[in-house]
Amino acid sequence: MIIHVLQEPATSEQMLEMLQAHRFYIKTADINRRRFLVGGDEMHSDCEAVLLSGSEQVDVWGASWIPSTQEIFYESMVNLRPRQNRSMQILDSAIREQVQVIINRLWGDV
Repeated sequence: MIIHVLQEPATSEQMLEMLQAHRFYIKTADINRRRFLVGGDEMHSDCEAVLLSGSEQVDVWGASWIPSTQEIFYESMVNLRPRQNRSMQILDSAIREQVQVIINRLWGDV
């Protein structure tokens, strides 16, 4: 599978490559402070591993995005952190909003 690190909007080719892992949605892991994301591969943890080189765990969040409906699902094992987030869901609405802004900016128009 191809993993893309995106700081600029994804191209159609990049979207197709990321969708190879799952036909209908893209696994993502976002960095709130650095404001970029990684997409592709089968698991959020694969994307998380790419992001953790140079990033803090506290800034990494997992979500899934369905291009056909533009829906975002804020559930991932990488979100489960006893001191920060006690669920696989991103519980903090401000963090969810940041994730949404990043996904819409980098994937929303493709």
